[in-house]
Amino acid sequence: MADRIVELFPEVARGAADLIRHPEVARRWGEESACAGMSVGGLANHLAGQASNAVRLLSAPPHEAAPIPVFEHYRRAAWVHTGHDDEANVDVRTSADSYAASGPVDLDERIRSDLEALPAALAPVLDSSRTPDSVLIPWQGWSLSAADFLLTRTMEALVHSDDLAASIGVDTPPFPDEAASAVLGLLASVAAERHGQAAVLRALSRPQRAPGSVSAF
Repeated sequence: MADRIVELFPEVARGAADLIRHPEVARRWGEESACAGMSVGGLANHLAGQASNAVRLLSAPPHEAAPIPVFEHYRRAAWVHTGHDDEANVDVRTSADSYAASGPVDLDERIRSDLEALPAALAPVLDSSRTPDSVLIPWQGWSLSAADFLLTRTMEALVHSDDLAASIGVDTPPFPDEAASAVLGLLASVAAERHGQAAVLRALSRPQRAPGSVSAF
């Protein structure tokens, strides 16, 4: 599955890019998105940033620090455990809206460049020549394996594609089944750690006994 996540990431990135290029995104650029406090343009930039960060970090030399497991990544990340108006989450929205100030044409140019650069960035991961297999996440201060890093970017791409689709009133685009299965497994595991196994089990199988929310984040 790890190799498939790497192989499928360009298709995931292209699917997100197609949604970002929907005419309604540019038309509603300055409106508030489905993510409260973030504009549609900011959300589009945040979504595009998943491919951009993949290119940037995988093009950098491998880091010497041993990677941590992906679930430990979510245990440590401040934004997972803080509220909507806490600093970690406010910073994400502020940064995204700041990038949006350059407008949709500029974003489209950046997307085009990232999609063109992505195969070369992924090639050393796919042929196992990128050693050690450690990708520094500079905004967090720790490393993940390349496959785990791309799993986190795939999760962000799918979740924020749903956000962006909701923001402009269109259907959420489909993504490769294997990518979606990996993301759903990741979200279910993070949710189980946050709410307990029984809560997630009931939400998926026994809604009459399910708690009000088992959101992963």
